[in-house]
Amino acid sequence: MLPVLAGREAEFLLAFRTARPLIESMPGFRALSLSRSVEEPTTFLLLVDWDRLEDHTEGFRWSPEYTRWKALLHPFYDPFPEVRHFVEID
Repeated sequence: MLPVLAGREAEFLLAFRTARPLIESMPGFRALSLSRSVEEPTTFLLLVDWDRLEDHTEGFRWSPEYTRWKALLHPFYDPFPEVRHFVEID
C-alpha cells in the first residue's frame, strides 16, 4: 500500500511512469501492477512479482536503479509504506 500525499496524486503517477522502467529492467522481475483505491484515492496498491525474494531484497534494493526509484517516488509517501513479501499458494 502506497499512501500518497493528498493533492500530489497526479504528480506521483507521472513520476511512477518514469520509475516503472527502472524496476522492470531488473533481473528477476516478472510483472508489476499499480492500482488506485476507489474509497481512498490517495492510496495506491503496488504489486511486484519477482522470480526470487533476493531479486528484490538484494538485487533491486542495492542497485543504482533503486537509488533513482527512491529519488522519484519516496517524496510522495506519508507515512512511508511498509513492504511485505508474499508467496503464491495453490
